[in-house]
Amino acid sequence: MNEIKQVGGRAVVVRGHDIDTDRIVPARYLKEITFNRMGEYPFFDERHDTEGNTVDHPFNEARFQGAEVLLVNRNFGCGSSREHAPQALYRWGIKVVVGESFGPIFAGSSLLMGMPTVMVSPEDIGKLMAMVEADPEVELTVDLDARKIHLPDGTDMDIDISEGHRNALTTGSWDSTTLLLNNMDEVAETAERLPYTKNFEGPAPL
Repeated sequence: MNEIKQVGGRAVVVRGHDIDTDRIVPARYLKEITFNRMGEYPFFDERHDTEGNTVDHPFNEARFQGAEVLLVNRNFGCGSSREHAPQALYRWGIKVVVGESFGPIFAGSSLLMGMPTVMVSPEDIGKLMAMVEADPEVELTVDLDARKIHLPDGTDMDIDISEGHRNALTTGSWDSTTLLLNNMDEVAETAERLPYTKNFEGPAPL
């Protein structure tokens, strides 16, 4: 099982309250049939002008390239329930999101990908953002077991995460595909007991 107990690295800061999923990934990219190119699209309309030229945005800044921690404000990921939003962030390189609060569906979709969303106080997110903007080489470690963020100076910062999410991540049960594959014997035994799966020969010809 893919247990996630600590995750971290360098960070990128995206300031602003109520950043919804349409801002994270524009709706026109939802028509793609796979998530393979989603890493090209996070904040696309805020990172480019109407002619496609890049403009000032943290995700365009060289100093934030390679960041694995995303720092955000209140109610991040609100709005429509599109899995493409956390997929876009994850495929860009983000492995954990730290903020004041999150849209519940965004947080749930992130969990299913193994990307924790953890909450800190408004005061603490302000400190983290200022620290990273002053020195983008700073590395942060989110410790889910300890419910702390370990800072470079040796101090810690408290985090909040639902016990259900924390347990799923630290035990590896968030990874439903691996969980299923690791229990195929039980799946087969259950299938044998179900009348509608016994001697199944496929659909009748048209």
